[in-house]
Amino acid sequence: MRMLHTSDWHLGRSFHRVSLLEAQAAYLDHLVAAVREHDVDVVLVAGDIYDRAVPPLTAVELFDTALHRLADAGVPTVMISGNHDSGRRLGVAAGLIERAGIHLRTDPAGAGTPVLLADTHGDVAFYGFPYLEPALVRDQFGADRAGHESVLTAAMARVRADLAGRPPGTRSVVLAHAFVAGGAPSDSERDITVGGVAAVPSGVFDGVDYVALGHLHGSQTITERIRYSGSPLAYSFSEAGHRKTMWLVDLDGDGTVRAERIDCPVPRPLARLRGRLDDLLADPALDRHEDAWVEATLTDPVRPADPMARLTERFPHTLSLLFDPERPDDETGASYARRLRDRDDQQVAEDFVAHVRGGAGPDDQERAALLRAFDDVRVDMARREVTG
Repeated sequence: MRMLHTSDWHLGRSFHRVSLLEAQAAYLDHLVAAVREHDVDVVLVAGDIYDRAVPPLTAVELFDTALHRLADAGVPTVMISGNHDSGRRLGVAAGLIERAGIHLRTDPAGAGTPVLLADTHGDVAFYGFPYLEPALVRDQFGADRAGHESVLTAAMARVRADLAGRPPGTRSVVLAHAFVAGGAPSDSERDITVGGVAAVPSGVFDGVDYVALGHLHGSQTITERIRYSGSPLAYSFSEAGHRKTMWLVDLDGDGTVRAERIDCPVPRPLARLRGRLDDLLADPALDRHEDAWVEATLTDPVRPADPMARLTERFPHTLSLLFDPERPDDETGASYARRLRDRDDQQVAEDFVAHVRGGAGPDDQERAALLRAFDDVRVDMARREVTG
């Protein structure tokens, strides 16, 4: 059986206030085209369909269109809700939608009830785990603790119990939305830590043929049978190094898994630039980033004038501007308090200005202003002593 594994669409999300609606629509076009081109038997969507529980209408319309197109392609789709979705809202009319071959799994109670699909080798049981919030499902699952590992372990116990009653040779696939140990996070995932623990061991999923994971936005392989598809688009500059893909997975009759990556369309590349402003504006090696979405970190010791306006002259799609001033080498080993020891008030103030400006001390005008300020304070304190 050939499966197309995707997740984390986050429909409705923007990128640093830039709308991604057109890029998300282009991705869904690509998804439907890939289903047809690669003769896919089933599409797996491992959660975070939307970016928030109450998505904007444009995102709902995009999702609705995608469902119709997948149904028209005649290819079954199994999808779960993620931690960004509202399972209740996403699951509305799931029973009716299922008649069109779209299997929405948004109720934790159905974790042990599979979608059964068949190929020439027999049945494949697809078990969908919507995002399992430990505090909400612990009692329902009879978990011993309110943690991700406990509730996923309990959900997998239901899967194994169901498989035990099925004919020998029945293959199995689990869809889950979780942080599995060994996965590399990025800045754009919402924290799901409970009790100081976010990750669950991959061994929780032992006993099934393939696990289609969602939540982490980088495409990655935990084991040959446990994979993250990652998000189809970048949602933070921490994903600048990601290759955005979907997994095309072949599940053979004996449960053997073979997988390859299908690249997703990139609306605009990402670039993280670092250096002094004048260097960034003049460096010919940065020509390739002039059409990218740019995050620039300026290291000038003193903040330059109009940095964003100057940057956008060369990099018109600059979206994020950060400052990390260079510090003189002699500052690295000494604490601020030690460097200011045995200095008078004027020297302390001047050293503070130099410290916060990366080594550039006050000019003559600023030095005079500081001197006047200290004189005024001393005069005021003297008056207070006299008037008591």
